[in-house]
Formats: sequence, C-alpha cells, structure tokens
Amino acid sequence: QLQLVESGGGWVQPGGSLRLSCAASGSIFSINAMGWYRQAPGRQRELVARITTGGASDYAESVKGRFSISRDNAKNTVYLQMNSLKPEDTAVYYCNANGVLTITPSRPGMDYWGKGTLVTVSS
Repeated sequence: QLQLVESGGGWVQPGGSLRLSCAASGSIFSINAMGWYRQAPGRQRELVARITTGGASDYAESVKGRFSISRDNAKNTVYLQMNSLKPEDTAVYYCNANGVLTITPSRPGMDYWGKGTLVTVSS
C-alpha cells in the first residue's frame, strides 16, 4: 500500500560520492519521518540518517560530516548524499518511511521499507 523504491547505488572508489534517492508511492495520506539504514554482511542493520517532515535530521556518528540527508515533501522523496566514502560504508542501503495510508488517515504512522540498493566502496 506504500512502496519505497531506492535508486542510485553502485560502485565507487574510496573518497568518491554517491547520491541515493528513495521515492514513496501508493495510497499515501502523509509521510512523517524518513530515513536511511544500511546492512553489511554479518552486521546488524543500522541507522544511517533520518529526517523529519520539517527537515530536522539525525546521523550515525560514523557518517557525520560526510553524508547529508534531504527530502522533497511534494515528491515524497528522500535523498542521501554520500561524500568521502569509505570501504566500511559498503552495504545494502534501505529506505525507511513512517507513513499514514489514505485508507486509515486517523491512525498513527507505520514503518515501511524499500528493498534496498547496494553501495560498494572499493579500489
């Protein structure tokens, strides 16, 4: 009922940059916070960054100063600009959104997840 589709992943050399996009679609009444999580093999999924509707953001300590999250509320899209990428940033990046469906507009938001996009940072 609410779909999230990530794009922009790929291979990049250390020190390079990538920009991830995530577009939400479906029977959306509203979207609250959106964020990016990542998971590398053998590791737990971790929060990378999240952003509120109003633009307040929060970052994992490991990416502060290198990554920047933003969103376009009119397009129901969230972005993650990743600079100065390191090999340890290699992971599948998942988009997350807390949203409210039109079919249940009075209910609190629920979390939805994209299928993920792979980011590989290596020489």
